Amino acid sequence: MSFAYPALATVAAYLLGSLSFAVIVSRAMGLSDPRTYGSKNPGATNVLRSGSKLAAVVTLFFDAFKGWLPVVLVRAYGAPHGLEEGTQALVALGAFAGHLWPVFFRFEGGKGVATAAGVLLGISGWLGLATLLTWVIIAAFFRYSSLASLVAAVFAPFFYLLGSGVAWQADAHVGLAVAVMAALLAWRHRENIRRLLAGTESRLGAKKKTG
Repeated sequence: MSFAYPALATVAAYLLGSLSFAVIVSRAMGLSDPRTYGSKNPGATNVLRSGSKLAAVVTLFFDAFKGWLPVVLVRAYGAPHGLEEGTQALVALGAFAGHLWPVFFRFEGGKGVATAAGVLLGISGWLGLATLLTWVIIAAFFRYSSLASLVAAVFAPFFYLLGSGVAWQADAHVGLAVAVMAALLAWRHRENIRRLLAGTESRLGAKKKTG
């Protein structure tokens, strides 16, 4: 099998992932650049600190969609072109890496929570829902988006392995991709981890701080 198609699919997924919707949506709605306030992270949680729930919801949707779309396209149409589980894992990582290091935004991206959720939903609806439910439970109890994201990231690879005997066929490439995304997501939250330990992390719903 030629490696051209998997490579092209991965590059396309990376370029799609490089669309920083936190910045795009904020500009379109006349809001401040999310990289200039709060955590300075171009993601839905920080956009929420602008005071616009609509902007945060739209950002969340599109950040998740760009992770979901390439995985679903490979699953649905890839097999006749030799794009199977290995390519599915590559496009998952490509879209996620694009969000973290977007070529269109000077490689200054977000932390990848929504995009990772989209990828997991693309791999399996049950996997995505289990991980999202973990996020919701932790966020509801502790009111820290970062803590919820970290716990969900830790559990995601285990959910994939546990569900492989019931809801889907396990694949080593996809499982490795899920584990790599979880590790990168945790690494991107290293400052949040420090603030959580110090008790200075912002809670969900906190407004932006300027100046």
